[in-house]
Amino acid sequence: MNTDLRQFSPSCERNQAPILSVLDSILPQTGLVLEVGCGTGQHAVHFAANLPHLIWQPVDRPGQLESARAWRDYAIRTQQLQNLLAPLEYDLFDAMPPIEHADAIVCINVIHIAPARATERLFALGQRILPPGGILYLYGPFRYADRPLEPSNEQFDQWLKARDPESGIRDFEFILQTALAHGFSLTADQAMPANNRSLVFQKSSRP
Repeated sequence: MNTDLRQFSPSCERNQAPILSVLDSILPQTGLVLEVGCGTGQHAVHFAANLPHLIWQPVDRPGQLESARAWRDYAIRTQQLQNLLAPLEYDLFDAMPPIEHADAIVCINVIHIAPARATERLFALGQRILPPGGILYLYGPFRYADRPLEPSNEQFDQWLKARDPESGIRDFEFILQTALAHGFSLTADQAMPANNRSLVFQKSSRP
């Protein structure tokens, strides 16, 4: 009987190297990174293994952590990975944050699946737990007012909305306005493979 609870996402496998290249250039040299919406757990293992100077804390909604826990157990057993913390249950709509402080937040392929108001909750979380100058990183597909959505992303958006009317690819302008309202500025907007983007936000250094 197969008792391996690790789930495997082909998209995680494909995008982890390009994302790591960005993260390596923007994350601090020391501290704790909170990964919101860790999914299968593949990213957490890959990033923790390749960024050994950082402590990696994955979180996801209650009932969604079985695979992430299995990936962490596997990484500790096979790689002696010590900087990957046990996944915690957390929903962006929870009243309390999962931890009191983080040095950076990473959120990959989450806000187009969650309701639109989850974007505000994410930046409110960053405003609450990040230090001045802290980084909030978003990865995924985004819609821009000055250009049409790519055909593959248009189809994906339609699929998302058919599955859940509250989900869908978010407008970049909406994300930017939300970030600004919570004391974050955009420091990078980088094209990524498969019509995805890396958005890098930095919390204001002003008190």
